[in-house]
Amino acid sequence: MNKPLKLIAIGNSTGVILPKDVLARLRLEQGDAVSVVETPGGVELRAHDPEFEQQMEAAREVMRRRRDALRELAK
Repeated sequence: MNKPLKLIAIGNSTGVILPKDVLARLRLEQGDAVSVVETPGGVELRAHDPEFEQQMEAAREVMRRRRDALRELAK
């Protein structure tokens, strides 16, 4: 899917207008939370998954605590 989207001013921020068919594909409704994920191919917009966010935060904590061990393993 390749659709041009329009950016609009919202106060001091900028928002994007998502067409109804895009919202339907993402299973989103007005007011839902979304996640923006940077990938090697660009940026992805996904429905926000609180459980995934908790898992990622746990992984980040382990990486912070075990930074030296992970550096050694990467060699």
